[in-house]
Amino acid sequence: MFKGYILPSLLAIVLILPTTATIADNVSLKEGHPDRHTVAKGDTLWDIAGKFLRDPWLWPEIWEINPDIDNPHLIYPGDVIFLEYVDGKPVLKVDRGEASRQRSAMSDPNTVILSPFPRATKLDHAIPTIPYDAIRQFLDHPTIMTPEEVKNAAYVTASEEGRLISGTSHRLYVRGIPNTYSEFDIVRPGRPYYNDPKRKKDILGYEAIRLATANVEAFGDPATLRIKHSAREVLIGDRLIPSRQQAISQNFHPKAPEEQVTGQIISVPAGITRVSQFQIAVINIGTNQGLKTGNILSVFQKGERVRDPITRRNIQLPDERAGVMMVVRTLDRFSYVLVMEASRDIRLYDMVRNP
Repeated sequence: MFKGYILPSLLAIVLILPTTATIADNVSLKEGHPDRHTVAKGDTLWDIAGKFLRDPWLWPEIWEINPDIDNPHLIYPGDVIFLEYVDGKPVLKVDRGEASRQRSAMSDPNTVILSPFPRATKLDHAIPTIPYDAIRQFLDHPTIMTPEEVKNAAYVTASEEGRLISGTSHRLYVRGIPNTYSEFDIVRPGRPYYNDPKRKKDILGYEAIRLATANVEAFGDPATLRIKHSAREVLIGDRLIPSRQQAISQNFHPKAPEEQVTGQIISVPAGITRVSQFQIAVINIGTNQGLKTGNILSVFQKGERVRDPITRRNIQLPDERAGVMMVVRTLDRFSYVLVMEASRDIRLYDMVRNP
């Protein structure tokens, strides 16, 4: 039995450059931009915006919601984005394709709809802001735990059969487990991270190396958990935190921080000193400084000191812009950021500030 039938109609989402001078001055079209782009699987909002705009992160500023379309902020494979000029100003429009029109008209995303042609259409998901693989980089990056979190975290107090070392499928007994989660990451506190890394002052937190994931079999004191997967051996005294699989989303709304912020990169993936596009880093500013998820920051590398050949005095060269980062998770005093663009290698201790 057919659950719905949609007649063809022209639907469009309009993305208009704001009329305010401040935003209009900040939004510029990219040189050599295309006239149109057909959205395909694998596209992201960031990539599409980058085809038309010099600064892709400004796309939320030029988005005008169309109240006549369900979920007008979502873009699907098959939609066609094209450029027009209205009153001399550039306008981006999205011609919603037939498959997307069907999605907008039906509230059940699992409904299979017949188009005007005798064939069934499987509904696709809206495209994300950033690639999922980029989020996987976040999940693989060591967690940073504050000193308070380390002190108060649940911990392995014993293992079945008195094992000193546990691994996949082994049972653990844990104290301090909250009954609001059923899956946990097992971590081991390691090296400290400092607000002032070079002088090693003011500890922000400790590296928490991810060892394994475990599921709760029975709550209590102690609770009973079974290791679902282990990458390293689990020892008595290792800590547990709620699974990071639930800690982050794929969809963000990029925007500049509301306040002026300045910080630096204090951590990059283990074993390297430089990062590039779609790699994770940690910076020493967080919600205490007004940062929010989705905030965009520019990365700068300090200019070199060189000797002036005429005056024979040392002078400081200007800082060089190295890339753009987006905040993907915030804590009080530090945040996880994802490198969205990199014009040069981004290094440990590089500076970050408002774009």
